[in-house]
Amino acid sequence: RELAPDSAQHQMVLDVIREMAIAARMPVPRAYLIDDPAPNAFATGRDPEHSVVCVTSGLVENMDREELQGVLGHEMAHIRDYDIRTMMMVAVLVGGIAMLSDFFFRWSFYGGLGGRRSSSDDSDSGEAGLIVAIAVIVLAILAPIVSQILAMAVSREREYLADASSVEFTRNPRALLRALERIAQTESPLKEGVRGTAHLFIVNP
Repeated sequence: RELAPDSAQHQMVLDVIREMAIAARMPVPRAYLIDDPAPNAFATGRDPEHSVVCVTSGLVENMDREELQGVLGHEMAHIRDYDIRTMMMVAVLVGGIAMLSDFFFRWSFYGGLGGRRSSSDDSDSGEAGLIVAIAVIVLAILAPIVSQILAMAVSREREYLADASSVEFTRNPRALLRALERIAQTESPLKEGVRGTAHLFIVNP
């Protein structure tokens, strides 16, 4: 639900979001709240003009102002650096590679690589076709794995950059560190967390 200034804690979150937006030199994103005791947050939106920051009630209740600045600075960095758009493109590329590898695998399996040959075909062309077929099968198996590893590497790199940007916005390296330490001490999984959206959150829900 949309976050309203109906309590001192909620007002503090809205104030911190405005502060971080000013520090990041970007429009103030819309703020939302997930009613869940697990401390967590995420940002989404195709660009800074159409962005959303969402926090859990557990984050609001367990964090002091400095820790909130660290977490929200991190999320603001994802918006400013177009990370959501980047990861969307990576997801499409990974899916596309998986579809292509599946296509080539089926194509080779059903005779697309010269499964039927006339009696005039010599043994050299048969061996070449077999080598190409094996190469296609190996690539069809490895391509999705490699693309997934690349996606994870890109995601991790963007997380490190967002951490650094949070320190840039807050001018307080301890703020995010304290927040992450506090989150790590809380063993409360997010009730609404699903695998499809897990990569959005600051910590795996």
